[in-house]
Amino acid sequence: MKILGISPLDKDATAALVEDGRVLFAAGEERFSRVKQHAGFPGRAIRAALEATGTDPRDIDVVAYPFLEWQKESELILDSIAAEEHEQEHYDEPDLQRLLAEAERRVPERTSPVHGLHSPNQRMRKGTAKELFYRYAGGERTISRAVALRLAREWAARASEDHQRWHAELEQGLRELNLLAKLKRSEHHLSHAANAYLASGFERALIVTIDGYGSGLAGSISIGEGGRIRRLKNLKFPHSLGSFYEMVTSSLGFHPDRHAGKIVGLAAYGDARVLADVLLSRVVRTPGDFRLIENLNVHFSRHLAARFPMIDVAAAYQRVLEVVATDLVRHWVRETGCGNVVLSGGVTANVKMNQRIHELDEVVATFVYPNMGDGGCGTGLAMLWSWPGGVRPSIRDAYWGPSFSAAQIQAELERHGLAYDRPTDLVGEVARRIHAGEVVGRFEGRMEYGPRALGNRSILYHAREPEVNQWLNKRLGRTEFMPFAPVTLWEARERCYVGLAGAEHAAEFMTITFDCTPWMRQHCPAAVHVDGTARPQLVKREVNPGYWDILKAYEALSGIPCLINTSFNMHEEPIVCSPNDAVRAFLLGNIDGLAIGPFYVPHPSKASGSGAERSAAGAGAR
Repeated sequence: MKILGISPLDKDATAALVEDGRVLFAAGEERFSRVKQHAGFPGRAIRAALEATGTDPRDIDVVAYPFLEWQKESELILDSIAAEEHEQEHYDEPDLQRLLAEAERRVPERTSPVHGLHSPNQRMRKGTAKELFYRYAGGERTISRAVALRLAREWAARASEDHQRWHAELEQGLRELNLLAKLKRSEHHLSHAANAYLASGFERALIVTIDGYGSGLAGSISIGEGGRIRRLKNLKFPHSLGSFYEMVTSSLGFHPDRHAGKIVGLAAYGDARVLADVLLSRVVRTPGDFRLIENLNVHFSRHLAARFPMIDVAAAYQRVLEVVATDLVRHWVRETGCGNVVLSGGVTANVKMNQRIHELDEVVATFVYPNMGDGGCGTGLAMLWSWPGGVRPSIRDAYWGPSFSAAQIQAELERHGLAYDRPTDLVGEVARRIHAGEVVGRFEGRMEYGPRALGNRSILYHAREPEVNQWLNKRLGRTEFMPFAPVTLWEARERCYVGLAGAEHAAEFMTITFDCTPWMRQHCPAAVHVDGTARPQLVKREVNPGYWDILKAYEALSGIPCLINTSFNMHEEPIVCSPNDAVRAFLLGNIDGLAIGPFYVPHPSKASGSGAERSAAGAGAR
């Protein structure tokens, strides 16, 4: 059975073609449109999937979409808000202003700078009038409850309108492809549960999905066994850890859908003890469940951001996220007796939370689906509905996007008038240049599926120089609080990281952090965060031989089995997809060199005077 899976159209619209449970092609529309987190029908991605696999639309048996009809979604949204109104009436809040006053006394004096902030205790000051409004709208119980309910109703109205709009756009796009009659819908969290479990390779696993909103839910707990999924618990919206984290991301001045990772990085600089008890006073925890009080009231987090250092606000939200999530997982692991945990949903992009889950004594092994956000939902349903039964080995890789021939690449280089060479030892050339201090973009093979660059659309640099986090981010137009992530030879993993056992496969997809060994901290400081952790990608030669060979050649030169791997893109642009995208980002980012297919291209500013490279105008590829 061949199924076209389409992810939700509201953001990060993605298309996947799956046959009998195996992903043939999957890519986000943003990679083709060049619009970050593209919203709308993924027509370009669908056409790319059909072309790459030689599929005629008539060959597709089902089109899978991970939301219900808009009328049903609107019903579920309204039911969620009605339940929230009832619960708010029965919540007796502690003395919030007393707790905040006590928290202010815990704010430490700081002098060490935090890159990206004007001062280590920087606050989000908004002026007296706005800050007074935040205090009352977010922090005075009678007023804040009324504001929270108003904001919840406004959210519900917008969400219902959005579902109606995307419903119409989905049907129109499928109608144009003569596929509308094959459309089949599902509630949202089944798609997350399916991708996490079916891709994991576990015969039996606890399936945990956590996101912002989906079909009346903010998460789910299921058990996967023998290739089948059984739901144990629904986590009701608006008690959403996704919304919880979106609020603080927005309140600290970042885009809530794109920049949650910046909050994870920022949190490591702060002291969670300043505000953690304040946030926990608004969490009602029960065995295997929780409620978040006034969770859609953004004015509360804005009040905290104006009143407390940004780093302490970030630290407290990160800590509480970890506490609530680990409590949830611990309960259900004990309840089911299943220590294999698989994770999906946008919140599981939080690599530090994933580390805390894996560190639980009760957890034996952890797997996180590589495209854990809504962009991965299309593959989840398509895998589930075409699954032949039983359990398969885990996915080996996520290189499921388009690839380009040497001839296509060469034509693009010549169109741009770039000098290039086709080295007999491209691997050695790249390793030598990186060892000498050059920044090299790598474009090779099929594009990675999901939010992480996994070597085929990556920028590589040595990890010996901690200052690279400032100057390379500036060159690429980025502002980041996290260090660059390392890519590490599989064989050297235990030399570099602590606590890998049971999560090594998750680390192949860069979905979890680990504490670093003293050796790693000493030799690869650019890849180690201020809290001593890193988010590695472990590479096996059988999975990506060219990538592994570069690392191995670099290790032979330096004695170090790691490089920095950051996504090949400019700030606020998607990761590159085509040779044209790669050349453009290469030139704009002033990257020293580009290894693209079998070719090596020095930056034009560095090409003059080199006899190794040939002018594209004067020579063809050998």
